[in-house]
Amino acid sequence: MARTDDQGSADAPGMSVREAGRRGGEAVKAKYGRSYYARIGLMGGAAVAKARGKAFYARIGLMGGEAVKRAHGAAYYADIGRLGGEKVRAAYGPDYYARIGRIPKKGRAARRSSSARG
Repeated sequence: MARTDDQGSADAPGMSVREAGRRGGEAVKAKYGRSYYARIGLMGGAAVAKARGKAFYARIGLMGGEAVKRAHGAAYYADIGRLGGEKVRAAYGPDYYARIGRIPKKGRAARRSSSARG
């Protein structure tokens, strides 16, 4: 017979799969803490990257971006960019972008800007 106490089980009568998943997630969080999810997420991401390569992430990122553009319109990106810029200005001051523009470029960013110049 299925348990129906507070600990419950996934096969308890009347318990949905969603409720069972929520209870299981809460039990794992109580046992291991919130940081556990970050650790296993990183491990899972690394496994996917190894199995499918960087192109997989580029492809799903493009699909996600296209879905957002269809749902919200292209102007949405301008709006969130402006809001992000305002947040950065409030946090770091109005001259932040000028300051970081003077930092010597390293690695990929340096190669990208030098190849763009010609």
